[in-house]
Amino acid sequence: MTNKERKTIKHQDNQKCTKPIDLEQINGSDFDFYSANSDYIGSTMINKNHEIVNYRNSSTVRIWYNEQLENYPLHWHNSLEIILPVSDCYYAAVNETTHCIQEGEIFFIPPGTLHAVYPSPASSGVRFVYLLDLSVMAHLKDFAGIQPLLSNPFLMNRENSPEIYKDIFDLLMQMQIEYFRKNLYSELAVYSLLMTMFAKLGTNYADRLATADIQAGKHREYIKQFNDLLAYIDEHYMDALTLEDMASLMGFSKFHFSRLFKDYTGYTFCDYLNYRRIKATEELLPHAELPITEIAMQVGFSSISTFNRLFRVYKKCSPSEYRSKLSTHMLRKG
Repeated sequence: MTNKERKTIKHQDNQKCTKPIDLEQINGSDFDFYSANSDYIGSTMINKNHEIVNYRNSSTVRIWYNEQLENYPLHWHNSLEIILPVSDCYYAAVNETTHCIQEGEIFFIPPGTLHAVYPSPASSGVRFVYLLDLSVMAHLKDFAGIQPLLSNPFLMNRENSPEIYKDIFDLLMQMQIEYFRKNLYSELAVYSLLMTMFAKLGTNYADRLATADIQAGKHREYIKQFNDLLAYIDEHYMDALTLEDMASLMGFSKFHFSRLFKDYTGYTFCDYLNYRRIKATEELLPHAELPITEIAMQVGFSSISTFNRLFRVYKKCSPSEYRSKLSTHMLRKG
């Protein structure tokens, strides 16, 4: 990231002190952070900004113990990225805001989010970087209910999440232990811990929504209804779903439904439906035998021009560019 680019970004520096992380106490003094990633062959970039993550040994997990001084310029990928500094701060620039992540804090960057990350000048700090493929659990019914959590990046620390921070921190530490020790079934263990983490985050999110409303009992009922609705959209996104139909399904007026949907998901109904349809194309575009027009229709778009425009908005490249570069990457990997 250039100095000019950094100057255009509003900074959110957090100067709160955090308790240093004692990795020797957590992992042991003879812990090996390097051999687990010895298979790494480098990243593959698509259309300058799109990175295809090379997971460990064709798995769906890559965890880095990162002590590099390297800047990672604006890019995006289909992985969930979690950054946890062990010592010194680390910076993440997202949506024209730079977040200063202090040691012990946890920063979540959702899949498909354009971001840059870099250390402070002359930093001697280290951090864990988790890259996780969420498609492994995307077809679980309950996963739809936590999608709103992943609509925007968010920072977690002891101050803003005192009731859940330690649980999430401990789960992330256990993930890296499983990964770097290369334990038997380590990938399965990591995803078991990840699902536990999402269940805790989802429950905490629901509790916060409920306590933010005077009629907490009613709000909890709404949360259950919207979780079911998001699961319904996951199963029927390719159909001609309308705001009026979804409002009727929920038993609300379309105006009341629109407000509650935006409050719960962070999206308008139309934007969320488009987002879900574009996500579905990620599984279809690698299949070269499927014409792009057919894919657009298959996921629910009635206009190829609308599909192309929205795909570029969400993925920062055209569907044909995405397919071409992804195919090239697969051939090289093979």
